[in-house]
Amino acid sequence: MAQASENKVKLFFVDASHFVMGGFSGAIWTKVRRYVPTASGRQRYNVLGALDFVTKRVETITNSTYITASEVIALIDKLATAYYGVPIKLVLDNARYQHCKAVVEHAVAVGVELIFLPTYSPNLNLIERLWKFVKAEVLNAAYHSTFDDFTKAIDACVQSTHTIHKKQLDSLIAGGVQFFGDLIEKTAIAA
Repeated sequence: MAQASENKVKLFFVDASHFVMGGFSGAIWTKVRRYVPTASGRQRYNVLGALDFVTKRVETITNSTYITASEVIALIDKLATAYYGVPIKLVLDNARYQHCKAVVEHAVAVGVELIFLPTYSPNLNLIERLWKFVKAEVLNAAYHSTFDDFTKAIDACVQSTHTIHKKQLDSLIAGGVQFFGDLIEKTAIAA
């Protein structure tokens, strides 16, 4: 994170979020019963994102089917092209489609370093905070009449992370992540 802040490397936190139309509810408290429209069906919009730790810009690959190793490779290619000549490091969880041999070999071939987080530690992947923000900002208790409106709302929020929402995301996504090793060291010093 320090190297990224000093512009020595480009550090990205990578993960996918699977938004389901009609899967976000909310509560409205009124004295009179109110009916809120909701979408029918359960269409799914998958967003594979790479969050730049410093600028908060998000590069994405999207679809309405599944996220596979092919999408991860496409994202790696997109980043390698956009930031050609700059060392790139990707922080990923251990999802099968991110950790497979094809992705690892492709990353090595294009010169991108993959850093895999420990199992069951989503709190260390800072892009999870972005997905929570997007859900709260545009999906919680919101009605989208068509799947196209639903995807446009998500895309608009994600694409404005480095402009309109940058101040909010700077407070949500910062270097203040406590690692388990740090906690052990502090406990040992205190004892």
